[in-house]
Amino acid sequence: MRWYLNWGEQFARWGKKGSLRERTLQDIGRFLAWLHGLENIKPWQVTQASEALCFLYADFLRQPWANPWPRFEFTEGATAMDPDPIEGARRLLFGDTPPATFSAEIEKVFERYRTEVRLLHYSIRTERAYLSWIRRYIAFSRLRHPGELGAADVKDYLEYLAEEREVSASTQKQALNALVFFYGTVLKEPLGELGEFARAKKPMRLPTVLSRGEVLEVLEMMQGTPALMAGLLYGSGLRLMEGVRLRVMDIDFDLGQIMIRNGKGQKDRLTMLPERFREPLRQHLERIRALHREDLAKGLGEVSLPPGKALQNTEAGREWGWQFVFPARAYSVDPRSRTVRRHHASEDSLQKAVRAAARRAGVTKPVSPHTLRHSFATHLLESGCDIRTVQELLGHRDVATTMIYTHVLNKPGLTVKSPADV
Repeated sequence: MRWYLNWGEQFARWGKKGSLRERTLQDIGRFLAWLHGLENIKPWQVTQASEALCFLYADFLRQPWANPWPRFEFTEGATAMDPDPIEGARRLLFGDTPPATFSAEIEKVFERYRTEVRLLHYSIRTERAYLSWIRRYIAFSRLRHPGELGAADVKDYLEYLAEEREVSASTQKQALNALVFFYGTVLKEPLGELGEFARAKKPMRLPTVLSRGEVLEVLEMMQGTPALMAGLLYGSGLRLMEGVRLRVMDIDFDLGQIMIRNGKGQKDRLTMLPERFREPLRQHLERIRALHREDLAKGLGEVSLPPGKALQNTEAGREWGWQFVFPARAYSVDPRSRTVRRHHASEDSLQKAVRAAARRAGVTKPVSPHTLRHSFATHLLESGCDIRTVQELLGHRDVATTMIYTHVLNKPGLTVKSPADV
């Protein structure tokens, strides 16, 4: 989730003290204490920051001191921290009682979860997000074994998220999906019908759409690889992760099309390769191929493969066709296999580049990479393209999802003259 990255970035900038691996639990306690003292930060945000740093140090950096993780939660009205912020944070929540940790039995359930989710070939993002919700649910339920809990406890937690944490509808839905999967697939005790419970309100918002001129102005403010990536998001209607995960074999210059593999809903689809970006993309791939040859010479050059592909061909990960179109600049360690690889480019860097370009272009609308996809759909409909064709290009399961763009085009009421101008 996006807020994981936001809190991690804030902690990285805070104090300017070496690399993240050099930070200690005491540093984290002081950071959370500092957050708690800010007037514009609410107690639940401090708890959220703690959860993000738990994920960073326990699950990603795998620091031995990060497991078990102390529950840094702050209540309304709490004031100055003790000289030792770790003990101060603990006492704010537990008084003189030491913080409880997950039992060995619960940790075994977490291992069963990891096994099940990987057998089903869920992405590492989904695995981490779901596990985070399961951990928080068990902590909310006073660390009872999940086998002792049931549908009523799940409803209580979902209502807590909606009423006290005031999470968005999509966040509450993700928590529900995680718990339904956990009970049905891991514990083999499906929740069944939950009945009525307080749901977070889903705001009815129209998508932000740029005019054709605004899109061109934003793209002109970008350079290099980010400019090419943003151009494909707009010109082909790609989602952000679809763009960064493109592989060389997905680009067909002869037919002028792009294959989107394993998109949302695990569906493949075809979309067009914009003529405007054909030659820049060809030149980009020539540079990437040279980089791939250098990696192979170093004994590297392997990328992650779709589930089962490595079993069919052990050398497929080093083949040119499987390489990412937009690879990362540096090597990284695969969190599951621990293999050193060059992963795809960070989606965060593209998000920052698009926002910065929009500011330089003087666009006051909130702009993100997904805004380019919204603009792609709207501009196709403006030009007379059939809505079913747009649905296929976007990969929408239901045409009702695509219909939202017709509301942007219709502009209801805007053809009426304002009474101020009469």
